[in-house]
Amino acid sequence: MLQSLSRVINSKGVITGDRILSLLGIAQKAGKIAGGETQVLESIRDGTAMCVVIAGDASDGSKKMYSDKCKYYEVPFMVYADRESLGKAVGKDLRSALAVKDEGLCRSIMKAAPELFEEEC
Repeated sequence: MLQSLSRVINSKGVITGDRILSLLGIAQKAGKIAGGETQVLESIRDGTAMCVVIAGDASDGSKKMYSDKCKYYEVPFMVYADRESLGKAVGKDLRSALAVKDEGLCRSIMKAAPELFEEEC
């Protein structure tokens, strides 16, 4: 379920024209992103994850692990973009999943693509 993106890479190699990736970048700058398997799973378990974005090209095992945890703890999640795009959006290397820990930013992301979310806030 890899989401088709209408995006442009500018001369500096930055992805533009994608609202969700831009919002993830804002969340990172605000310190409201958990990236990496351990941090994402921990934030889902301890209730600080407001929503989770899973890369479309993550392994089937990773997608299942993240989606199962999100369903169990009732955290909204979506499968979106790819590992490279998620990583670049937050200024890191490849990321299979990102947890957004701010309710307002989560709502903005959900508003940008409500049809992609598996659970509701």
